[in-house]
This record gives sequence, C-alpha cells and structure tokens, in this order.
Amino acid sequence: MVKKQIELRGITNKSITNAFLAIPREEFVLQKYKNNAYDDLETPIGFGQNLDRPYEDALMIEFMAITPNDRVLEVGTGSGYLAAVISRIAQEVYTIEIDPQIAQMAKNHLDNLGYKNIWIKADDGFKGWSEYAPFNAIVLTCSPDKVPEPLIEQLAEGGRIVLPLGGTKKFQELVLYKKINGKLVEAQRIAPATFVPMKGKVLEK
Repeated sequence: MVKKQIELRGITNKSITNAFLAIPREEFVLQKYKNNAYDDLETPIGFGQNLDRPYEDALMIEFMAITPNDRVLEVGTGSGYLAAVISRIAQEVYTIEIDPQIAQMAKNHLDNLGYKNIWIKADDGFKGWSEYAPFNAIVLTCSPDKVPEPLIEQLAEGGRIVLPLGGTKKFQELVLYKKINGKLVEAQRIAPATFVPMKGKVLEK
C-alpha cells in the first residue's frame, strides 16, 4: 500500500510513510472487509461510513507539515485510523466525532491497540476543543462551506488547517490555510476532493 499508493504518487517523507507502515489498517474496518483494507478504495467501517483512501490521508498529513512537538486537532474521527497515523508523527492528537456511536467505536479501536497520545470526544467539531487549544495543525475529514470560526481561533500562530471545502456542493476542493499575524490565509489549493458534508452547527443559517 505504502509503495504503490503513497510513495509512487510523490509522498516520500519517511515520517509519514513509516507512520502508515506502523498502523494495522485492517483493525479499523468491518470484519468482512479486512482483506481489502489496504486497497486503493474507500473501505466500510460501519454506521454507513467509510475509511478514506490511503493516498488522501497521506496527502492531508503531508500538507499539515506535522512535527514531533505538534498538538493536532482532527474533526471527524471516523474509525480512528487517521488519528492513529497522525499520532505516530505528532506529540498529541485530539479528535472529535459528532456521532457518539462512531466515537465509541473509534475509542475501542484505539484503546485495543494501546494508543496513549490520542484523546477522543463525541461532540460537534465546529466548536473545536478549546480546553486544549492552541493547535499547531487542524484537519477536517468532513466538508464545510468555509472554515468554522472557532477552529481559526484555536489555531496557533503559524499553524496549518487542511480541509475539504464545498459542503453539500457537488465539487469540493482540498485546501491548505495558514495562520499569519492572527489571520487565516489561503496557502494552497491542493486537489479535488469528495468527503461527507460537515454536520451540526455548521448547517445553521
């Protein structure tokens, strides 16, 4: 998986590839899909949700530019797989899942595998996790129309946010932002994307 789906597409950073090699991806998918866990496909995890393709995860991690001292916030825990990968690079990972059943499933996966630097809560990721802010990097695996204001506030100066913008629109785009002089600045449009729309407060008008 790492060689064919990640390295051959240009992501060769050893901290990233080693993190993927260290995580048993099959432990984060439904039992009947374990043999397909390393395919270049979205793989079912239960509750109508899928694990993202490996390259998409690697691409987001690369643009987050995580260092070993970083505190990272993830919005959209899913099965916990991306948080597990990030935890092999960052110092601490805080991850939020809006569906309590999915949050518990992820906690079970991560507890069973012995991860000690990942914290999970069931809540609306729009609000972030202010108790542990500021975060050096923030990643969203669900798509809003724009960056939620609380996440901007909780991003450290010089920090990075990677997220798919578009919400319920047909076309989304993975975008990198940086916080410079207290303001969020678009740094790069990375690639077309297809993620589930963000739920919760973000839908209020």
